[in-house]
Amino acid sequence: MEQIIIPRTRRSDPNHRHRNLVLLGLSTFALFHFPSQAANWPQWRGPHGTGIGDATDLPTTWGPNENILWKTELPSWSGSSPIVLPDHVFVVSPSRHKEVGDEKQDLGSEQHRKRGRGRSHAASSDPGGPEILIFCISRIDGSVFWQRQLDSGNQLRLKHNSTSPSPVTDGNAVWSTTGNGVIVAIDMDGDEIWRLDLQKKFGKFGMGFGYASSPLLHEGKLFYQVLHGRHTDDPSYIVSIDAPTGQILWKRDRPTDARSESPDAYTTPALLTHEGKDQIVISGADYVTGHDPRTGEECWRSAGLNPRKAANYRIVPSPIVVGGMIYAPTRKTPLLALRAGGTGDITHSHLVWKWDQDGAPDVPTPVCDGKYFYMADDQGHVTCLDAKKGTVIWGPKDTGIGSVSASPLLVDDQLYVVGESGETAVVQVGPAFKVIAKNTLDGGYTLSSPAAAGKHLFIRTARYLYCIGK
Repeated sequence: MEQIIIPRTRRSDPNHRHRNLVLLGLSTFALFHFPSQAANWPQWRGPHGTGIGDATDLPTTWGPNENILWKTELPSWSGSSPIVLPDHVFVVSPSRHKEVGDEKQDLGSEQHRKRGRGRSHAASSDPGGPEILIFCISRIDGSVFWQRQLDSGNQLRLKHNSTSPSPVTDGNAVWSTTGNGVIVAIDMDGDEIWRLDLQKKFGKFGMGFGYASSPLLHEGKLFYQVLHGRHTDDPSYIVSIDAPTGQILWKRDRPTDARSESPDAYTTPALLTHEGKDQIVISGADYVTGHDPRTGEECWRSAGLNPRKAANYRIVPSPIVVGGMIYAPTRKTPLLALRAGGTGDITHSHLVWKWDQDGAPDVPTPVCDGKYFYMADDQGHVTCLDAKKGTVIWGPKDTGIGSVSASPLLVDDQLYVVGESGETAVVQVGPAFKVIAKNTLDGGYTLSSPAAAGKHLFIRTARYLYCIGK
């Protein structure tokens, strides 16, 4: 099958004249190659917020001359994940650094590869350029419909930069958040609808390594968490914003007795629906909490994320909600599995199982299909547990791809684990461990979690966004 490779991005004006030409010229190609592209990946962790997608017939192998439908060059590296609609893909990126050549800008990731697969907290020595940009890219051929500046002041934040939060979309608009707390709503034509600066509105962020939480979009409302404490005495909070207008609907403080760095969390809220009622699940600052989306009121709370009350238990991996269970990772261990329901303190009454052995992640968020619970640790080892009991099915097993920061993707009966080097392990799901394939992509330091929609896999490396399909 013909492959389309776009070695460099192409820009169009806001009126989409170029887009119309592309769609007209490629209509036959689109009908032949993209019959199932209606499936979306509208937010970080996908359509269900669980890291599980509805894509089918995905390839297990790819390379320069195999199953790469297109690739689009990006200006710099980012932990932000691609967001996918039937015709559009959105990615956030710093601008290209104007004072540093391409060779030097990618030096960190090259050094990372030469070190083998060792852990690096600063695998890129350069954050990228100062501007924070969003790109709207054609899902058909990878050309750029438009790009807009969201913010400025991009900085290196130990292992990430100021572009880590992923956008979210409902198909009519896209909402992006920068590491500086600037929220921008943009329509499909690239026109700004509204913007809001969380730090100007509610005070400076005080987490140790910059803001990295992605928003949750539910029933026309955006939900943000700001969990911090290392560099501030201000309380942590949750805020709800009307997505169409940017109006603040409510703001609630989220109390904690966590100390020093432990109040900080880089997690993303999850949606829980239990017995016909929705709740927003927030994990971090030593607790997991459930909140009424209409008011922000706390409905329940579980301790146990930091049982020794250590001072350095900041949390990166996000909670996931599947099959009436809430899974809350922490700084490796313990990882808690809670039964949904209950009010008040559910620390002991709703704890189903707890994992405190090797194999738990510090950065990647696990994935669960309700039967099996998969977690990839930061060294590229994968463990499979019984989702209801917490017993070991297999693992930890080494995938052989080295350091991992991206969260694994479970789709089409396969687990995709992307390493920081740009290498992806395709792992068989179910009761037996098997690495089906390992595939390497060009582009260097890779933090972004993959996305899948229709019959296509989207992987974002430091230098390129790839669309992979048969």
